[in-house]
Order: sequence, then structure tokens, then C-alpha cells
Amino acid sequence: MISKLKPTFIALTGPTTSGKTQLSCALAQILEIEIISMDSRQVYKGMDIGTDKVPADVRTKVRHHGLDLVQPNERYSAGQFARDARAWIREIIKRDRVPVLAGGTGFFLRAITEPIFAEPPVDSARLKMLRRYLSTLDHRVLAKWVGRLDPERASLAIDGGPQRMSRTIEVALLTGCPLSSWHRESPLDADALTGLIIQLELPREEICKRINERVTYMVERGLVSEVRSLLEAGYTFDDPGMTATGYREIAQYLEGDQTLEEAMEEIRRNTRRYARRQLTWFRNQLPSTVRIIDATASIDFQATAVLDAWVEVHEQTGPQIRGDEPSL
Repeated sequence: MISKLKPTFIALTGPTTSGKTQLSCALAQILEIEIISMDSRQVYKGMDIGTDKVPADVRTKVRHHGLDLVQPNERYSAGQFARDARAWIREIIKRDRVPVLAGGTGFFLRAITEPIFAEPPVDSARLKMLRRYLSTLDHRVLAKWVGRLDPERASLAIDGGPQRMSRTIEVALLTGCPLSSWHRESPLDADALTGLIIQLELPREEICKRINERVTYMVERGLVSEVRSLLEAGYTFDDPGMTATGYREIAQYLEGDQTLEEAMEEIRRNTRRYARRQLTWFRNQLPSTVRIIDATASIDFQATAVLDAWVEVHEQTGPQIRGDEPSL
């Protein structure tokens, strides 16, 4: 049994292109693990190249969870991730393996370590209409709305990007109560879990270099065909999954509004903005106990550092206490 005092999982997080997936797979070579994707875009089916999902051949070697869960027109919240992840963590521990959460969606991680409130019920028809309208607004306008409707949560929501801002606006308008109040007054979904949190750190210039290379690689792998297939299937940019960086930009190329090179440059620019938001979130929201690892070091060095930290935190928490397992 695993004590409440002992970390129940390893979380590998960091900005986009920091090598979280590569490190998680390297860990599988030295530790019995299963991997839980902590990426809010990789839950969508049919969106493989643009979200940089783990290749199918890798998934046959290391068991993965959290991929291909919903269609692009379905919503998948941090609260739903927390409920699913708890079930996966429980199952993985029963198999005597270590759960490894890997991804850069900070809100997913926090939903595990700092459980969120039970989501308020809203009218689905009104919600759909509101989401369609909000999808037409730019970042500046969304930020202004958030500041007026929920000033207490404004900074956090703005750092989280358009989807987080839209969610804040939706709750305030459809329930008459700001999201910050729901957080304070509503019951939590579950108890907090403790994990060993690892942040991969890269110099900003290296992040930009890797982003440039990744965008080129995604286009070479067939991003244009992937976007075309999604559009032909009837998905639109009102759909939650289709707001992921890379899809709208390529669609504009397909519609003749810009060249492919212009679309690629726009993807690079928007991905850099996303990376900056991630870094801001990590700086302000990750706990002081987070372990920092240099993502420019060799992958073997990184994997060994994670393993050493995992052993260390378990030694520090003392002997296991039978019957004192976390409430998953």
C-alpha cells in the first residue's frame, strides 16, 4: 500500500518542446511505469500530428493513458481529467507500476494536486451559443471580459489562454456567480494527491529553436492533410479541439488566405506565445518542492536524475503505513 505521505506519481512538466515525452519513454527503460498524458490537446481523436502525440509503435511498448478520449467537438475539462487520472493512477499502482504524468497542461496537474470544485450545471444550448460567440473574440477582448466578470481570477485565467478565459466567462454569465466563488464555496471532487513534480527547464532561445524545428517536422509529416481531413469531417473552429495551435493557421492556408510558409510562421509565433504562458504559469503556480532538471542534458542523465529523486522522496517519507493509502 502507498502512504498518504508518499508521492503516488511522478509528473514531468515543462514548456512545449522540452522533451517530456522523450524523458517519460526513457524512464520506462529503468523503471516499471505507465504513462498518463497530461496534455489537454492530445485527448482529441484524429488530431495526432498537430498535437505531437506519441507514435503508435511507442505505445505498444509502454502503456499510455489519456490519448484519443473524445472527438474534436467534445469538451474535456480539467475536472474530467482529474477523475480519469485518479482511476488510471489507482489501476497502475495495483499493477505495481509507477504512474508517470507527462505534459505541459498545468491546470491538469493542479486538478490532481489541488482538487477543484464539482462543476456547476449549465444549460447546454445556451453554453453552445455562448462558446460560438466567444470563439470570435480575440485575446484582448476576452481578457477585458474576464477582468470585469471575475477580477479575482483574471490573472490566472489570462495566463491560461483563450480556453481558460472562455471558461471563466461562461461560468460567470451562465450561473450568475464568478468561477472564483465556485472554487471557494463548492465541495471538492476528491482529496489532493501528492506527487514528485519535475520541471524540465530550457533557455528561451533553445525553446524557440525547437519550436521552429517541430513546426517544420509536423508539416513534413502531414499536418496539412490532417487538418483537411478534420474539416472534411465537418469539424469547425467553434469546436474545442480545433482551437489547438496549428489547425486554424493551416485551414487559412487551405482556404487561400495565406501561403504555407506564412501559415508555418504563424504557428511558430503562436506556439512561442503559448510557451511564454506556460513559463509564467509554472513560475507562479508550481509548488516550491518542484525539482528542476536541465532539459539540455543527455536523456540518460535526466532519467537517472528523476529516478534518484523518486527514490529520495520515498526514503524521506519513511516506512509505508498499511491502510493509509490515498483516497483515489
